[in-house]
Amino acid sequence: MSTTANHPTIPEKDLSKVHQLVSDLFRYPTTAAEWEPYRLTEAQIAFFHEQGYLSNIKLLEEWQVAALNEELAAIIDPQHPGNSLFYEFHTNESADSNAVLFHALGAWRLTPGFHDVLWNPAFVMAASQLLGNRPVRFWHDQLFYKPAHHGGVVAWHQDYSYWTRTVPMQHLTCWTALDDATVDNGCMYYVPRSHRWGLLDKPELAGDMEGLMAYLTPEQKEQFKPVPIELEKGYGTFHHPLLVHGSYENKSALPRRAFVLNVFAEGTASNTEGTLLENVPVIGPGQKMEGQFFPLLSPAVQAS
Repeated sequence: MSTTANHPTIPEKDLSKVHQLVSDLFRYPTTAAEWEPYRLTEAQIAFFHEQGYLSNIKLLEEWQVAALNEELAAIIDPQHPGNSLFYEFHTNESADSNAVLFHALGAWRLTPGFHDVLWNPAFVMAASQLLGNRPVRFWHDQLFYKPAHHGGVVAWHQDYSYWTRTVPMQHLTCWTALDDATVDNGCMYYVPRSHRWGLLDKPELAGDMEGLMAYLTPEQKEQFKPVPIELEKGYGTFHHPLLVHGSYENKSALPRRAFVLNVFAEGTASNTEGTLLENVPVIGPGQKMEGQFFPLLSPAVQAS
């Protein structure tokens, strides 16, 4: 264990200190030809910009999903020795014990698999293309787990409403299923084209599912027509930072596990004098988001 000026006592094996693959879960391409199989089509990119999302992108093989679920089973335990590395850790972010929503930020610091998914070439290439063929820098990750029979909701929201401490808005979210995600076990829902509504007030994430409705105009309410995003495990969905999305409870006999990678284009800066993430050194207003906790995932040459 060690102590620094910016961090209370933390384990030595903090994987945020390593900005490259640490396991054999993925192979990072080194040539343009090796990147090519991961490239999105122009039609896929056009759909993303029109609708605000792009779904059903294969990101993981079944054996990779199994490895990540094994890691998740270990680190979901509050007594895990690396627990102090999480930025946030909620065994149940909901106030209702009958509607459980496990939610944690910072798994990339704890285990090789959740660290290395940041450098998954299928994810990196798609993210760079959807951000306009720009270099991609990591923001933070999330774990979500809705247990069978009593999994809670994630209320309707826009991601950037929680992220205004970073500017300009050039962010992107990728949600990856670790179980088959269906309407029965609480899959994601998107409101197509809602990324054009501008920035809305933020509701409580694990609170009232319909809380966002209080902030919508009559026209927006009329356009509020959510679509379910059912995914096989190992597949991901990308969405714009202003796209309204959420997920209903899980009353099925199957769990719904997923991880989320949030990124932004290179050149994003801090917009706060306060905390960006718990126990992460302050980056002052106007200063570039970079360093140990915000690694560059793709240089420009790989996204061209």
